Amino acid sequence: MRLLRYLVDGTAHYGILDGSDVYALIGDPLRIATAGNRLGELDAVHLLPPCVPSKIIAVGLNYPYPSPDGQLPLPDEPILTLKPPSSLIASGQEICWPRLSSRIDFEGEMALVIGKQTHDVEPSDARASILGVTCANDVTARDLQRRDGQWARAKGFDTFCPLGPCIATQIDPDNCHLVTRVNREVRQDVSTAQLHFAPTVLISYISKIMTLVPGDVILTGTPPGSGALKRGDVVDVEIDGVGVLTNRVSS
Repeated sequence: MRLLRYLVDGTAHYGILDGSDVYALIGDPLRIATAGNRLGELDAVHLLPPCVPSKIIAVGLNYPYPSPDGQLPLPDEPILTLKPPSSLIASGQEICWPRLSSRIDFEGEMALVIGKQTHDVEPSDARASILGVTCANDVTARDLQRRDGQWARAKGFDTFCPLGPCIATQIDPDNCHLVTRVNREVRQDVSTAQLHFAPTVLISYISKIMTLVPGDVILTGTPPGSGALKRGDVVDVEIDGVGVLTNRVSS
């Protein structure tokens, strides 16, 4: 099942995406849901971010990165930062260039969406906490990140967390094919099987620090290939079985 959220007359609703057709959702998106009336094709629906998280946890340095000496060392524990829910935008919305930054970078990622309250679980039990996966772009003001020595400001601007277009509930997060394109040129192409810390390890680690609640989002890290954007660029993040998250940088 692919779940999404959409807006009609100022009210948010959940829907089901089947192929390119959107249907109203009947039931509870976190439990038992069925498709109702057909609303139209995806392009005709006013999309919203596919969930409403209380928090967005971003993971750094979670893929092998090549270097002249072979490979950069990876951390012994996950590196975490937080993005505010106010940074969320849906597929089709613009990424706004902040006045405080002279460089913003794209970071295509697989995002995990939590489906039930989760506290202090072991990796062996963590898979039951995953509602599904979606596409994310962990937009970062790289100049501010380097200047600050920490990541909150650089990753926290409004519009810096494009998410969507939907949540796929029945694909394997351990083996997703992720592709990021800028102006249709492939910049990142990877399997999530290459993640340094697997999804269940991340959930377990985070749940021992903070309670995860339904709708919370974990950005699992970006693979090699992320880079600077220009005004007017269009970024596509695609995961097989999820779809394409598309956002233009404001001009």
